Amino acid sequence: MTLDNEVQSLRQVPMFRDIEPSRLKLLAFTSERIHFSVGQRFFAQGDASDAAYVILDGRAEVVLANPGGEVKVAELGRNAIVGEMGILSDTPRSATVVASEPSSALRIDKRVFLELLTQFPQMSIAVMRELASRLERTNAQLVARAAPRPA
Repeated sequence: MTLDNEVQSLRQVPMFRDIEPSRLKLLAFTSERIHFSVGQRFFAQGDASDAAYVILDGRAEVVLANPGGEVKVAELGRNAIVGEMGILSDTPRSATVVASEPSSALRIDKRVFLELLTQFPQMSIAVMRELASRLERTNAQLVARAAPRPA
């Protein structure tokens, strides 16, 4: 994938849509392109939150560890961003993300990601909207699971 293709992929991510092309080109240039095979982890629950990832191709699953084993909580595809929550909260990874098919992603360093949020307030708003949307979906899932089952 060329630098221009990576810029086009970044433009598809809602939080990057309003960033000027020259900045996106710099972001793509300073980010590391990583390939993941099936079952390979982007990162594990508890790891340091040192980067965010934009999935360029492929799919990944978000799983949480609990006493009964791992639980899949989400599936991500092309143009999804993952790993930003730990950067924003400055806490270890809250989940494990693993490739469910061969995938490639741009790894955006924590420092670069935070700098973008500072320089582009509209990106900060987009991040807040995405996190609020995830919280809303999670709440709906919890309500559905807690609903009484018909006898």
